[in-house]
Amino acid sequence: MNLADQTQAIAKLLISRGWKIALAESCTGGLVCAALTELPGSSDWFERGYITYSNQAKSECLGVPVELIESFGAVSEPVAKAMAQGALRNAGANVGASITGIAGPTGGSPDKPVGTVCFGWTIPSDAGQFVTHTQTKLFGGDRQAVRQQATKYVLAELLALLGTH
Repeated sequence: MNLADQTQAIAKLLISRGWKIALAESCTGGLVCAALTELPGSSDWFERGYITYSNQAKSECLGVPVELIESFGAVSEPVAKAMAQGALRNAGANVGASITGIAGPTGGSPDKPVGTVCFGWTIPSDAGQFVTHTQTKLFGGDRQAVRQQATKYVLAELLALLGTH
């Protein structure tokens, strides 16, 4: 499914439930927000986007504990989880999603090579609470390719999660 079809499908699911989404992006620098807001009428279901590139921004804007970043690193599932939950909470949205990663060409390590991207999705559960899913992927290619693959992936997984709830 291409990016435009993904965003259309996400919009329809959010609208049908009366939900709004908030996003927290790091390595994608707003590409996901841009893809979603490309659709006319997106203000009906898109609440807010946070571009939190620095660790300080992750803490100040999203409430990610500094200790979490120090313990696991900014590119980690615990930080992605806290970012998604913080975006949802701060925006008063129904759905939150996050991306944090190493787009390159520098910044990688043996444990977290360039192309490592961590994702978080916070959605309502059937029990009326929120559940957060996280995942880590390794994408290939240059900086642009990593960012584009991460954008498409976060939306594909969001669509899958929304489709099951």
